[in-house]
Amino acid sequence: MPDEGIHESKPLGGGGLPRTITFTADETSGAGGNQRTPHLRNLRTFPSREAPRAVLSSPEKSEKTNVETLSEGTADDKAKNVDITEHLLSLTEVCDKFSVQANADHPQDSFGLSSSQAADLLARHGPNTLTPPKKKSSWRKFLACLTSLFNLMLIAAGILEYILLGIDFENNKANIYMGAILIVVAFINAAVEWWQQRKSENTLAALLKMIPAKTHVIRERKLESIQSADVVAGDVLFLRMGDKIPADCYVFSSSDLKVDNSSLTGESEPQERGAGNTMRNPLEATNLAFNGTLAVSGEAYAIVVRTGDSTVLGQIAGLTAGEEKAQSPLNHEISIFVRIIASVAIFTAAVFFIAGMALYKDFPFAINFAIGTFVAWVPEGLPATVTMLLTIAAKRMAAENVLVKDLQGVETLGAITLLATDKTGTLTRNQMTVCNVWTNGIMYAATRGHNDMGEPISDATAMGIREVLYTSALCRSVKFDRTDVSMDKRQLLGDATESGLVRFAGMRLGDEFDELLPRHAKVFEIPFNSANKWMLSIHRLPHASGALTLLIKGAPERVLRLCSTILSGGAAVPLTDIQRAQYDETYEYMASQGHRVLAFAQLQLDASEYPDGYAFDRKKENYPVGGYTFVGLTSLEDPPKHGVREAIGRCRSAGIQVMMVTGDHPLTAEAIGRKINLVLGETREGVAKRTGRPVEDIGEDEFDAVVIHGERIADMTDDDWDMVFRKPEVIFARTSPKNKLEIVARAQSLGHICGVTGDGVNDSPALKKADLGIAMNESGSDVSKEAASMIILDDNFASIVKGIEEGRLIFANLKKSIRYTLTHSTPEVIPQILYIIVPLPPMITSIMILVIDLGFEIFAALTYAWEPPESANGLMKLPPRKPVTMRSIAQLRARNARQPQVSIDPATGKPIQESLVARILRTLRAPFTKVWWQDLTEKTEGEILVDGDLLSWSYLEAGLISTISLVIVFFVILNHHGISPKQARLMAKATDEDYFNKDSPDYTYNGRLFTGEDQFYALNEARTGVIFSIYILQVFNLFICKARLRLPFGKFMFRNVRTFYGFSAGLLLLVFITYIPPLNSVFNSSYKSIPLYWLIAVGFGFLLLAYATARMLVLRKSKPIRWNPTIDGLHMHPTVWSTRHTTRSIEVAA
Repeated sequence: MPDEGIHESKPLGGGGLPRTITFTADETSGAGGNQRTPHLRNLRTFPSREAPRAVLSSPEKSEKTNVETLSEGTADDKAKNVDITEHLLSLTEVCDKFSVQANADHPQDSFGLSSSQAADLLARHGPNTLTPPKKKSSWRKFLACLTSLFNLMLIAAGILEYILLGIDFENNKANIYMGAILIVVAFINAAVEWWQQRKSENTLAALLKMIPAKTHVIRERKLESIQSADVVAGDVLFLRMGDKIPADCYVFSSSDLKVDNSSLTGESEPQERGAGNTMRNPLEATNLAFNGTLAVSGEAYAIVVRTGDSTVLGQIAGLTAGEEKAQSPLNHEISIFVRIIASVAIFTAAVFFIAGMALYKDFPFAINFAIGTFVAWVPEGLPATVTMLLTIAAKRMAAENVLVKDLQGVETLGAITLLATDKTGTLTRNQMTVCNVWTNGIMYAATRGHNDMGEPISDATAMGIREVLYTSALCRSVKFDRTDVSMDKRQLLGDATESGLVRFAGMRLGDEFDELLPRHAKVFEIPFNSANKWMLSIHRLPHASGALTLLIKGAPERVLRLCSTILSGGAAVPLTDIQRAQYDETYEYMASQGHRVLAFAQLQLDASEYPDGYAFDRKKENYPVGGYTFVGLTSLEDPPKHGVREAIGRCRSAGIQVMMVTGDHPLTAEAIGRKINLVLGETREGVAKRTGRPVEDIGEDEFDAVVIHGERIADMTDDDWDMVFRKPEVIFARTSPKNKLEIVARAQSLGHICGVTGDGVNDSPALKKADLGIAMNESGSDVSKEAASMIILDDNFASIVKGIEEGRLIFANLKKSIRYTLTHSTPEVIPQILYIIVPLPPMITSIMILVIDLGFEIFAALTYAWEPPESANGLMKLPPRKPVTMRSIAQLRARNARQPQVSIDPATGKPIQESLVARILRTLRAPFTKVWWQDLTEKTEGEILVDGDLLSWSYLEAGLISTISLVIVFFVILNHHGISPKQARLMAKATDEDYFNKDSPDYTYNGRLFTGEDQFYALNEARTGVIFSIYILQVFNLFICKARLRLPFGKFMFRNVRTFYGFSAGLLLLVFITYIPPLNSVFNSSYKSIPLYWLIAVGFGFLLLAYATARMLVLRKSKPIRWNPTIDGLHMHPTVWSTRHTTRSIEVAA
């Protein structure tokens, strides 16, 4: 039913009825009911340049007034600029423009286009389809994955290995394999990411496959059924209930046509369409029907005025194509981390190249050492670890019905600070549902909720209830796709409000429902129309005085005006002022809840005046037009989906700001917002009403909620936007696609990591602009699914919360994995430094570094993908990792102000793209500028993936403890073979001889002779002890890094059984390369290695555990964990669809 009224949506104090709200009679209310219109000031959230309007009447009136006012200005044009003007033309002018013949009086006799005209237009303008978005080839996508900074660093390290090979082939033969391994790892890493993206795209492609639609057109006076793709501008369409409208068209003849525009505008109520129009805005024109919308009732004839990309749908899709996808937060942080690692690696390589040249005056040796140092800094296994962690998390989310199109989106969902969500179809079911029935003086509750009033409907035959159910079942125009299944499995074709009544009657009456109409045949009907605002039907429904009964339903004021009696106390009694007051009070309550209200009445026709077989005639009006018995009121709403209220409550408890961005009416949106934990506080108007003060006198600190009409967005200043986003509860209503884009862009400009949910075409530009677009699968349009980064397969909003928790968990586990993985870098780099500076024998070789990085570390690091949270709800009680605060906004703006201004192309208004050379030069110059260092050293709020604490632990604290352990193990094993640390240094320092090789000269120490083989095997056994030492310390570190919110003790440390599989696999690898003699020569290991010496590393492992515990206790005191504050008023118990609650009833005395 059309949105015929505005309703007040304030919570009821103490559960009672509102105390003071007065209503005006609504002469424009529809058969779908009327939403009572309180005398309120226009929604006002900030000072406006235009005078406020004092009273809002019905939405129809209000919308008309607003549009007519704005059509003289530019606000509406800015917000809803659509390239269609035909709605302002007469039928003759439209026919002339498109060279078509149409007959308004007898539309079925219209000539339409000729076949030759249609064929020529189709050849010239192409098929009536949207141009698919441009897609990269598979090769380009793989190349994009391969050229990520992580993989480029691996490839660079591999190339440097071959440069070393070229400098000194004999001593670097192992580099043949090492260089290949590093490059192959980069390709494998890119292949895994590319394959995951390909799988997601294939899944999406399967979701988007649709059976080609058919359309009825009139050509040469013949009604034909053709493919929708063959429709051309000028075609005369025949539209009927259930048809998907194939193009934008001009309606010139209609029989109660209503269209569902929710996918375009977000309005949940069907809109009437017919000949004639008074609206300037094409999206609100009553004679236009748009491509992609659905005809839900009636039928009409229309002339096609736009096809394909020229339709409103196509223009919105064009907005989507024009939006650039923002870089994900994780990708941004990994890029920064890679730059840091690369900078450190290059700097240390340069320093030690200079040191090597200064000490040894040997260029090949110095460059060899410098490149070796650079490679040692590169965490070769980290890229594969990150990709695999995200891939595993994406699979886990797929099991929760969340399809991730981009691996980075897994973590982005956990990082969002603001979630902007559509209402219709996303938060609500897009299915009108009966909430309350007032009849026979009693209020009944059809559903159960925390604030529902009324008795449960336990008896469908109760006085009044039976009459409402029979009227809903008999006085209807809704049709079913089938009748051989239960009501909840049927598809209803018709008006949404009437469908809600029919569904309610079908569920309550059960099998009797399908028997009613055949048993009580309809003998006369007056369908709903905009003049009457009610529907009337007469049926063979016997009673004591005759065989016929008149049933009517519609707008309450209109129906009540036709009644002289009312059902009360089980009988029809005269309507008195007392009954009218009861009616007003009940109506007021229903409207204040944001419900759509319908009235029911009936009249038992006396057989003496209207005998069975009487010929009723609509034109003669030979039917009763008054004296009806008022049966009662029924209220309906588009209810929230199951789990939405708890999901939004969990989001808010997690520190995420949730705002509604909808095309629906502001008061409808606010009413729903108050039921789903989105709005808890008062608006400025609410405070003014409660305190009796003028709206202008209410200060910003006195209210927490704002409801912004889309028409006001064009006039909002930067200060207005800042004020709006400072409020914890925000609703944007009556928004256009461009409005949604601006809302997202404004939020991102404040530093918000913005997630956008939606299912309609109107949501798609914002879905693409957002950091993370989330589309609905079952109710979502193809365009929205293409634009989004993530798709909820079961349309369950609660799945988003699971995704947020999963995203936060994957970030926490990624950070733990990186903290763990980087710890082995220091034990790999320092031996290289000692080798040249002290010097000492080479404690670890390049092939051993690869065994660590790509061997046992990979097994262990990957186990973090299955690491459960440390506590059940701990992650969702923490603030977002990059919260938006006043300080963070000021920092961001100061940082942006420091950046050089981007050149704008005056012709296009878009930034001028720099050339590749210019970008490279700018990057090289950046470290030598003050701005670069200021940005680098500026302390920001929130948490980043690789922060100072992580680097300190990995490189300095745990890294140094591990290094000390391996140095001691190394020298203890050498000393076991008779080589003291001093002698080892002297042997390594000798410039005239090269010791510790098989062919090295003999060396005598303390009367003991060490042949070349003795030296070689002693060194390899010591090296084996080194690699086992690193492994053992990393096993301890593996468990230590699990603890972030708790001390590294307790059962949670052992919940992930894959941890044991991981380090066990690493141990097997080390045992394999150590105790199989043929492999010793490849990996510089020794099968003679004695496990006894590994106990030294075990001792250092316990030292590391003790140190980590003490460190954590100190940090708890100096930097305590900040938890989110508790939000009072959140309703976190199950929704009305899954539980029953005790409610009060309203009984009105007869």
